[in-house]
Amino acid sequence: MPTVTVNPEVLVWARKTAGRTQVEAAAKLGFKDTRTMTAAERLAALERGEEAPTRSKLAAMARIYHRPLLTFYLPAPPRQGERGTDFRRPAGVSSPLEPDVDALVDALVRDVLSRQDMVRATLIAEDEARPLEFIGALQKRTDPTTAHRLLQELLPEELRSRYYKEQDAKLAFALLRSHVEQRGVFVVLKGNLGSHHTRIGPQAFRGFAIADSVAPFVVINEYDFPPAAWSFTLLHELIHLLLGQTGLSGSEAKHRREEKFCNQIAGEWLLPDGRLESLTLHHADINEQVTSFASDHNLSNMMVAYRLLQADRIDQETCNTLCSAFLAGWQKRERDQKKTTQSGGPDYYTVRAHRIGPALLQFCQRMMDSDALSTARVARILGIKPYQVGKLFQHQDLLRR
Repeated sequence: MPTVTVNPEVLVWARKTAGRTQVEAAAKLGFKDTRTMTAAERLAALERGEEAPTRSKLAAMARIYHRPLLTFYLPAPPRQGERGTDFRRPAGVSSPLEPDVDALVDALVRDVLSRQDMVRATLIAEDEARPLEFIGALQKRTDPTTAHRLLQELLPEELRSRYYKEQDAKLAFALLRSHVEQRGVFVVLKGNLGSHHTRIGPQAFRGFAIADSVAPFVVINEYDFPPAAWSFTLLHELIHLLLGQTGLSGSEAKHRREEKFCNQIAGEWLLPDGRLESLTLHHADINEQVTSFASDHNLSNMMVAYRLLQADRIDQETCNTLCSAFLAGWQKRERDQKKTTQSGGPDYYTVRAHRIGPALLQFCQRMMDSDALSTARVARILGIKPYQVGKLFQHQDLLRR
């Protein structure tokens, strides 16, 4: 089988940034032990430049390491691009995640940044770039009063009343997402790299914001549970856009001033003090009361507990106890839900369209219809195969009729 000449340093870099040891990578790449070399030693020989990889082995590396195939033909390992700030942990603290999980998050961020860059470039090329003034509007004045005023301008109080009245949390999120997208922000649900085998849990990341004034993006981890949490994350990331901050957010916020601020403003929009006062607490059954109130308002019960703590209605110990109980309940319901949906559920194109979001779908369809984007480029932006583009748009057209 013909081999290709590559810089072995690129092979080492690609494997390490994918969070793989030589033993793990060799097994994933299909190397087998021989009488003279183990599978890991065969991979090591490639990485030392003693042997050259075949084209098929390079293609396998591209798939396993989550890198474009062309990356392996670079003369040297590329420098890491700007990914924004990691708000998931204190500055200077290394990641507590397993290397392979961290690598998946890194690959997801690269993928989203690549898609956003194509959207941005297309808007500029088609003379449709209209910088959004609210991106970075809080950079000079980072105070709650200004933040509430700006958020109120983007999402009026009347929207919150409609949000509460929606039939369930998913429909409430769809309403909120629609209004945010109408303001020019692309909102995407994404928690894997195209397969359930690369699923990234909410403990790794909850949201990602790209604070670009031409094509701002908000990515929400679709595996965060329950769906009411999506709304909170959307608002949290929207505050990052107002602050002009590109970066990853997670569940651990106590060490980051920015995360506390975003949580505070997002929580107070979703559940202002006046509405919170309508929740009467009897500590004998506080868990049930908070859960019922959250459900009635399409809110996360953990977020309601957080707002009660902010208002000094419960102490930290009670809040922690409630949140632990809520988390255990969510995890059980998620496991039960998986069992009941294994044999049914929405079709592929319905799920895919929901994850991509109306704004990005409509943008791609409009640009493809005007020949500004090819089918291949649209597929890349949407994260699907080229042959699926037409079927996805047809599916959306049928739903709109």
